Amino acid sequence: METVIEVKGLSKTFTLHQQHGVVLNVLDGLDFSVLAGECLILHGSSGAGKSTLLRTLYGNYLPVAGSIRVLHNGQMVEVVGAEPRQTLALRRTTIGYVSQFLRVIPRVSCLNVVMEPALARGIAPSLARQRAGDLLQRLSIPERLWSLAPGTFSGGEQQRVNIARSFMVHWPVLLLDEPTASLDEANRDVVIGLIKEAREAGSALIAISHDTATRNAIADRYLDMTPKEVAHAC
Repeated sequence: METVIEVKGLSKTFTLHQQHGVVLNVLDGLDFSVLAGECLILHGSSGAGKSTLLRTLYGNYLPVAGSIRVLHNGQMVEVVGAEPRQTLALRRTTIGYVSQFLRVIPRVSCLNVVMEPALARGIAPSLARQRAGDLLQRLSIPERLWSLAPGTFSGGEQQRVNIARSFMVHWPVLLLDEPTASLDEANRDVVIGLIKEAREAGSALIAISHDTATRNAIADRYLDMTPKEVAHAC
């Protein structure tokens, strides 16, 4: 299997300007790669930098050092320092991000929110609608809600709409931030099934999950995110 994402020497700091310029070293020289069809679980206590790593891989944060290379349109391209239009292209076709929260869009129906990633790739509306409906049904979102804006939904329903939207299309790299948090057992099992389908389709997944059942079901490897100074002290 080929490498889909490769990270070398990745470091990220935050300067707390309201705390006398204190500098927090959140990521310190990370090295790892993920193959097609493989799931890497980020392991470490709260504050270890797991969510920061996902946001950095997605291009929300600029690292202070290091390289992030992803397989995009058949060739490895550098994410760090990419032009905004290239970052948008990566997010449209290559790097998917399943966050814990749905960005609510006023007056846009649930069905259209879920369909959007497919429509952005030029997939026919009829096919996109069928795929979106199938996902919403699997995730127990009743059809009577599909025409409504998700801003009117409960938190759990919004999370499931977000998951449906994230799995609408194939992503070579898929970042998962607590994808089963707050879900009941039945919906958790549906999400685990969607993750397994993504792996079988060749996605390279990087995930955060504090749910033991989810981790055991999807993990191929673990990346220890324990800060080096803590690890050395132990």
